[in-house]
Amino acid sequence: MSAITHLSPLAHTISSISSGFTFSLARSFSHDSLCLNKLLAYPKDISSISLLFDQFDQPSPQQWDIIIRDISSSSQPEKSLLVYIVMRRNGVVPTKHTFPSLLKSFSKSKRNPLQLLPHIVKYGMDSDSFVRNSLISVLFSSLDVQLARQVFDESTQTDVVSWTALINGYLKIGCFIEGLKCFKEMRLKCVKTCGMTVVSILGAAGKMGNVWFGRSIHGLYVETGRIKWDVFIGSAIVDMYSKCGVYCEARKYFDQMPSKNVVSWTALIAGHLRCNRYNEAIIFFQDMLMEKVRPSDFTITSVLAACAEIGDLIHGRCVHGHISRYKLEMNSEVGTALINMYAKCGCLNEAFIVFKKLCGKDVYAWTAMINGFAMHGDAIGSLNLFNEMLSSGIHPNEVTFLGVLNACSHGGLVDEGRKVFTMMKQRYDFEPGLDHYSCMVDMLGRAGYLEEAKKMIGDMPIEPTARVWAALFGACMIHKAYDLGEYIGKHLIKLQPKHSGRYALLANLYSRCQKLDSAAEIRKLMKVKGVKKIPGCSWIEINGAIHEFTAFGSSHYESYSLNEMIDCFIAQMRLDCSFFAFDVDME
Repeated sequence: MSAITHLSPLAHTISSISSGFTFSLARSFSHDSLCLNKLLAYPKDISSISLLFDQFDQPSPQQWDIIIRDISSSSQPEKSLLVYIVMRRNGVVPTKHTFPSLLKSFSKSKRNPLQLLPHIVKYGMDSDSFVRNSLISVLFSSLDVQLARQVFDESTQTDVVSWTALINGYLKIGCFIEGLKCFKEMRLKCVKTCGMTVVSILGAAGKMGNVWFGRSIHGLYVETGRIKWDVFIGSAIVDMYSKCGVYCEARKYFDQMPSKNVVSWTALIAGHLRCNRYNEAIIFFQDMLMEKVRPSDFTITSVLAACAEIGDLIHGRCVHGHISRYKLEMNSEVGTALINMYAKCGCLNEAFIVFKKLCGKDVYAWTAMINGFAMHGDAIGSLNLFNEMLSSGIHPNEVTFLGVLNACSHGGLVDEGRKVFTMMKQRYDFEPGLDHYSCMVDMLGRAGYLEEAKKMIGDMPIEPTARVWAALFGACMIHKAYDLGEYIGKHLIKLQPKHSGRYALLANLYSRCQKLDSAAEIRKLMKVKGVKKIPGCSWIEINGAIHEFTAFGSSHYESYSLNEMIDCFIAQMRLDCSFFAFDVDME
């Protein structure tokens, strides 16, 4: 009973309720979905909900379970506890279906699931495998790994569902080795593997990037027919190969699948997104729509991310239109992806319109918009939005602070940047990462505080990477601090001896300060060490098609015609610019 007493403040206190609403809800109890909607639409305290259910003609335990289950899956899962309290006050004994729903609601509302344990024991549900498996899953979600394993070990009966719950628990929190050990242990105990177990193990292989292990599971269970094939297993195989970077094999298996659903299509799209094959991801999305497959939220966010990476505004807007066409919910994930896409495609106003219309903005949506202002050089807008976010009671994360620091760096807001950096450490107890230090060094360096930037690098609690040093090198070039720049340039080459860009930076510095012999030595050193400069790459969109070009490349099907056109332009420019007097040294 103490657990319920502890959680009762979850209720929203309302002194009274409309008798008309009570009558309406009482009449609609037989229609569970309508009853659910009314419960969610009107915040209630325990007394109010008790009064509502007093109007019902002794609802059955199954009806109570349906309402608790549906509320636990809603956007207000904490209300399922209030219904449970009223249910107990009415003398209804919970069933084995009651506690899994309550455990789910505790997990979603970030409550401690152990507060339900006395009730589970009291009603003899601790020995029920269905309840135990739910408890194991929820304990893993709350990161109580040791207790989750203890609950499993104390089970008198462990079947494939129990083992899968245990394996999934480890895999979901990133403990892949432990999860695979459990899988091995399960096989040694001769527990027959089911399709869901194979799906979980394939997912682990993909996240680990272990294509050899994933391929062996594919062959052992699917190719041999030990597990009956279905579209979910097929989707898991596509997802595994995609995550391992073997996109050709993922595409080959996808094409061989006898049936495909949104999960398999999304796995293929997301896989190509991870491999930086953005054009293919967009094309597969178009193919999916041609096959009349309705996209999911995750499909939309994946395609929007691909559009954002290559600045494909035309397809990005089309995807935005599909959200309305398929009546998809404009949730925070989809809204954040749209904000990010519009911002990266240069449409800051459209990104802000999406942001303002988005309901239930979480930290990710705020962060995307803050980063949008930052990447467009609007440091004041970024900082103002950050302050508005804090006033709204939203707690920033590490990425939020990174966006604000970026804005301060590019906007020259040194004092504001220092305050934000201090706030991150002292008020929100975040330990700055390499990217945060890189931003601070860049901000201080741009403003001319080279010694302070150098001291910050020296005081870092973690080993500074080449990226941090490169930020200070850039500042040295701006402020012509060539001696410090030379020291950093040599250090960068030591840190990344195979990175061609590091040699180019130092060679450029020597050229700037007229040390041409030293610049030549650096270029010679590149040849001796076999370091070659990676050609630059760019994309351009023409009539809805994306064209990719590399420096000195000839892979484009119209490269010959393009080169001829460029030669003509060069000839014309030489004719038009003949009256300029060129500086021989600069040339």
